[in-house]
Amino acid sequence: MGWGVRVHVWGDYALFARPEMKVERCSYDVMPPSAARGILEAIYWHPGMRWVIDRIQVRKPIQFTSIRRNEVKSKVLVGNVLRAVNGSSKPLYIASKEEIVQRAAILLKDVDYLIEAHFEMTERASAGDNPGKFKDIVMRRLRRGECFHMPYFGCREFPANFELYEADDLQDGDGREQDLGYMLYDFDYSDPEDIKPMFFRAVLRNGILDVRDCEVVR
Repeated sequence: MGWGVRVHVWGDYALFARPEMKVERCSYDVMPPSAARGILEAIYWHPGMRWVIDRIQVRKPIQFTSIRRNEVKSKVLVGNVLRAVNGSSKPLYIASKEEIVQRAAILLKDVDYLIEAHFEMTERASAGDNPGKFKDIVMRRLRRGECFHMPYFGCREFPANFELYEADDLQDGDGREQDLGYMLYDFDYSDPEDIKPMFFRAVLRNGILDVRDCEVVR
């Protein structure tokens, strides 16, 4: 944790879709570690470092709401794109008027989290890269509110506000323990040809999801 950081994130809505829900979206109760990593990478990403999530603190009561959204049910096929390169006349667009559908979504509202994370150096770091340099850049970007792109809670239409959390004390939890079942931890990118999801048993203790040394199931 020598190169750790605490980031306070909050927003009006969040949708961390469960992968077992195939058509209509249903959010996890709490932000999964992969979503927290995505928020930090939106603030600062570099090939020479890798973010590791340690803990996620839920700072407001978990509340759900439901909405209906317009979605497109189709996508441009990769085969059409490849054939177009060779002169095919297959259409490379989607007529949204014909393909649009309304789907329900169960999402979180009024979310507020504290992300505790650290970063590790990777083999792609150059000779001039070092942890101190990266830590200074991260802290400066957090204090200025700078980011590569706007962080979001699961879907781009739900932006995430963020700031550096510099207080010494942490907010007390509610003293309860809540088993959230299996939750997506992250993806295993070790084999680019066979990217696999990883899951873990999520337990919210005193309002904190601790993912340090958790058992990962593939």
